Amino acid sequence: MTRRRLAGLLAGVLLLTGAAGCGIPERSEVRVDGQVTAAKSGSSSFRRDEPPNRLASGTDRAAFVTNFLSAAAGEADRAYYRVKQFVAPEGRSRIQEKQPSEVALTVVRLRETPVITDSTDGTRVTLRVQQIGLLRADGTLMPPVATETEYRFELRAAAQEDKPDTGWYVADPPPNVLLLSDQALRQYYQTHIVYFWNTGRTQLVPDQRYLPLAVPDERRVTEVVKWLTAGPSEWLGPGTSRLPDGTRLINNATGADGRWEVNLDMPVDADDRRVEEFVDQLAWSLPELDGQLELRIHNQTRVTVPDLGQRRRDRPAYPLGGNPQRFCVYDGAVHPLDFGGGEPLGAAPVTEAVNKGVVAAGFSRSHDEIRAALVTAGADKRQRLVVGVGAAPVSIVQRGTRTFTAMGQPVWLRSPAPDRPQGLVVADGALYRFDSGAQLRAVPLTAEGKVTAVATSLDGHRIAVVVGGALYVAAVNLNGGVVSVGPARRLATSLTDLSAVDWAGENTLHLAGSAGRPAIYDISVDGALETPLRRDVGARVTHLSSYPLNAVAPFPNGNLMYEANGVAYRNSPFDTIKRDEVRDVTPPPAGAQAGNPTAPFFLY
Repeated sequence: MTRRRLAGLLAGVLLLTGAAGCGIPERSEVRVDGQVTAAKSGSSSFRRDEPPNRLASGTDRAAFVTNFLSAAAGEADRAYYRVKQFVAPEGRSRIQEKQPSEVALTVVRLRETPVITDSTDGTRVTLRVQQIGLLRADGTLMPPVATETEYRFELRAAAQEDKPDTGWYVADPPPNVLLLSDQALRQYYQTHIVYFWNTGRTQLVPDQRYLPLAVPDERRVTEVVKWLTAGPSEWLGPGTSRLPDGTRLINNATGADGRWEVNLDMPVDADDRRVEEFVDQLAWSLPELDGQLELRIHNQTRVTVPDLGQRRRDRPAYPLGGNPQRFCVYDGAVHPLDFGGGEPLGAAPVTEAVNKGVVAAGFSRSHDEIRAALVTAGADKRQRLVVGVGAAPVSIVQRGTRTFTAMGQPVWLRSPAPDRPQGLVVADGALYRFDSGAQLRAVPLTAEGKVTAVATSLDGHRIAVVVGGALYVAAVNLNGGVVSVGPARRLATSLTDLSAVDWAGENTLHLAGSAGRPAIYDISVDGALETPLRRDVGARVTHLSSYPLNAVAPFPNGNLMYEANGVAYRNSPFDTIKRDEVRDVTPPPAGAQAGNPTAPFFLY
């Protein structure tokens, strides 16, 4: 369903992975210390969308540990039951059960392969982990609550006199915690995007959830409606609005033969606009549905949509027009890039008089206008911001009065309000917002440390920032034309020395850092799912630009460009952006050495 649609949208990203693969093996290897007699795994049938039971691993302790870290996956009402089947009877009291709505799974990433140690005292398992988050029953992944970096527990054989080969038990599980590995999260859940309106109710904002694959297809509409009526994830709260208080689903959504019916209890003062907005939320939150939808309020038909697919086409989630175009900085000016293959090619979006001394640039389309932001350097090497808004090519600009030692790539917040353009830029370790007058104002962040990178999402109401060497996301509120940033949420990642970030999709990021060697990863907006795109890019990435893949305007080609060690690349370290791929430049004189294209970026 949603997975099939997302598979098509992410094709461009997956082309980048090459031999890197997904980075998460189908089954974790386990290192075993001590003398262990090898035993052949047993077998036990289980559904593909549910984790294996305790007996599925037979006498294979490595497989048992992997399965134990998957046992909690699935629908919340049976999470405790599944986990306790792996626990010896005498140890089950260490896990105190909660109501299904209060079930929360502790999601961890294994820092190294689990260690199984045999001794005279028994068999011990050591897990060294990174805490990722707390997966709640409503599909949201909250920031982690646990702080443990290591878990230890004992295994004991479950052999009986009449059944000598009945597998293993966990004798002393970690108390009052349901562990779930990131591998199991990937294997037994599907990511599902639901949409909420921004505070001005002018733009839909995506919110990532996790839906167990075990949920029957006929109940998925019900689950999505419940998510929408319950409201957005907590970190998105400052930039989004909720449905009117008291809105709830009456009974389950019903459907057959391409026709669905949803019945809501909604306050009587909810006007027609609010009801229509909910239909838009529902249409985009259920992209697998293309048939008829009847929305009832208090059992009375309020809206009938003949074709949800047509509704999405008529009311796109993002104000996108045309395909993205590629540009770079060459010889101090912005120039288009031409890689062939039918990609659209345009002229520089600013006039020649403006296009001088450029170090980095960020452009955005808004209706019939171009929003241009240039970082320029003068003879003294000090850098300043130059901003212009108008029809292409932009000829009238405002030059900032402040100068800095170093500035990053400026980025625009893609607000649907064309009369109040706003953008963000990093300068000398701090984050600033700017407007069409190139005036810079500091943006307070709850995260402390030096700011080294910022990126804005396709909807314009979320940002990703690298602060103090860590990755954060935060919601943005643009009401009144003033940018305010909500509390920053730190994301767990196995990368270190983070240097650049951009949005790779609606709820995914491209992140540059180190995994022993300079690397680029694809990471989910909550930090839970990591995919190595390039494990070794040769040098530290200093600039990164992506086109966020989406359902409104897909992009079939590789959506990543970056710069490392003064050389620009697209997709991979084997695909250098060459001088002859830069358009509208004068060839260097005979004998002169041509410069390198730098700071590549997308215009969309």
